[in-house]
Amino acid sequence: MRFLVTNDDGYDSLGIRMIADILRELGDVVVVAPEQEMSATSHSLTLSRPLRVNRQGKGVYSIDGTPTDCVMLAVNGLVKGRPDYVISGINHGANLGDDVTYSGTVAAAIEGTLLGIPSIAVSYTSRDPRFLAEWESPLSNILRQITGREMPGDTLLNVNLPAIPVEESHGVKVTTLGKRIYQDAVSSNRDEMGRVYYWIGGQKIQWKGNNSSDFVAVKEGYVSITPLHLDLTNYGMLEELNGWGVSLHGEGN
Repeated sequence: MRFLVTNDDGYDSLGIRMIADILRELGDVVVVAPEQEMSATSHSLTLSRPLRVNRQGKGVYSIDGTPTDCVMLAVNGLVKGRPDYVISGINHGANLGDDVTYSGTVAAAIEGTLLGIPSIAVSYTSRDPRFLAEWESPLSNILRQITGREMPGDTLLNVNLPAIPVEESHGVKVTTLGKRIYQDAVSSNRDEMGRVYYWIGGQKIQWKGNNSSDFVAVKEGYVSITPLHLDLTNYGMLEELNGWGVSLHGEGN
């Protein structure tokens, strides 16, 4: 199998080096990842300037762009041969609940899915890598099982590893997305010139979701695997919306 590996933490991060080593046991690996950290860039493409590619070693390329740029360039000419899988990660930090809409890691897997390539996003739920190395063998086992299956269309998998010793984990759980609520999401202060500036990034966090949600699974010591679908249509509302009778000429026309 041929694997395209990317992330949003940068081509030389600990997580991407670890997952590339894991995948080299399963097939051929090419790493195409951002030159520097591009967290929370979501599914953005760089359209206002040309992109530069640097070879960082055998089968390793860095791009001065977003994770989505990396997948787009790799699949459309930078790398010879179409990959069988796009694997994005291992991200340093959780990608649970609503965070998947902001995540550059998940966005890279979304881009792979849009291009018709089975894709998986992998995250470790802490920026402290203390227990990350312990997950190498279990993650290898998980990826061996996942990559041997046929993936449904327009679907990617979002994997989150709990930041605990492997021996304390309870196994793997298939999950749904929870909902992450930030409080005090925007703070303001003044600089040395007295001008107001703002900082985005809430500190107080609440979670909502039932026992099948990803954040509950990780909190209980499970590896969370959530299938994500690209079709965001609310099919249950189609009939209701048609009943609203919205028209160009006003209500009831």
